[in-house]
Amino acid sequence: MKKSWYIVQTYSGLEQTVKEAIEQKRDLFKLNDFIGRVIVPEEKVVGVKGKKIEKYRVPSTAKLHVSSGDAVSKGQAIAELPEVHVKHDGKVIELRNMRKLVIESVDRKNSRTYYIPSSTGIETGIRLGSRLREGMPISKDKTILCEIDGKVVQNERIKKIVIENVDGQEDTYFVPFETFDKSIRVNQKVKAGTLLADKKIFTANTDGIVEIDTYGAYREIKISKVTTRRLFPGYVFVEMYMTEEMWEVVRSTEHVINFVSNAGQPIPVKKREINAILGLSTSQKPEKIEEVKIEIDIPVGEHVKIKKGPFEGFTGVVQEVKPEKKELVVTVTIFGRETPVVLHVSEIEKIEE
Repeated sequence: MKKSWYIVQTYSGLEQTVKEAIEQKRDLFKLNDFIGRVIVPEEKVVGVKGKKIEKYRVPSTAKLHVSSGDAVSKGQAIAELPEVHVKHDGKVIELRNMRKLVIESVDRKNSRTYYIPSSTGIETGIRLGSRLREGMPISKDKTILCEIDGKVVQNERIKKIVIENVDGQEDTYFVPFETFDKSIRVNQKVKAGTLLADKKIFTANTDGIVEIDTYGAYREIKISKVTTRRLFPGYVFVEMYMTEEMWEVVRSTEHVINFVSNAGQPIPVKKREINAILGLSTSQKPEKIEEVKIEIDIPVGEHVKIKKGPFEGFTGVVQEVKPEKKELVVTVTIFGRETPVVLHVSEIEKIEE
């Protein structure tokens, strides 16, 4: 019994509900010979700026589990810091809770790392992303001053451990607060190899596509979020052998408005059109092929900064967007002349206000 594809009109936002309801009727009344697949055509879209990007900064010593271009799922491990072990036999002489503050220069070529005792505290108002100027106090007691103009790119709790070796030398360790081995105590004698901190695993908070940039002492892992977008809002596609009874089964489903029809007769979708929707060529088997579409939501006229390649550090204006190639044409001023350059989306970033 050869089936054809038909389009059912429903209320926008209820497409999935209608799809499931038709499938339930099909299964409950054993109508598989008459009703086949029911689909809500969708596409997966990846944004490339703003709130559609998750950023993770990890030390350069971290082991990466992903590479640029990889697709990741929420909860997947993307990087890890190794375990920390005692280097030499000795005795623990100091344990202190600290804040690690990393400030990166505007051009991202230099950074400064500060370890501030939690008992002292960080100056009020300083948080991740804060912009600081050289000479500004960063500790509440005003004793620690910022040494460069830049932005706070890391602000996290850590544990400082100082171990006096048998030869009188001191080894200092800064380990993640959450993976510190709480069995370690002041005045405790420890052997070389004793565990001070377990692995720290960084996991993705969202599904998306990975891009990795390296900046000296750390790497920045960016995950562009994948969202799902309905291709035809308000419509559900049903594969069926059309009879008056089957028309009534589908038509009477809650939230269904009607079939797309001509003079009251449901119109079957042309084979070429449904093949395109399913992502098929006429020679392929009927299996849906999902692709992730890159959506470049940086409009023409936007000012951007080039962060990679021979024009690194230049700013320019977007003149053209080529989403199919993941490229943009940006006009930059070189030797007093405006010059258009073609850049990949990974080579530019929006200039923050």
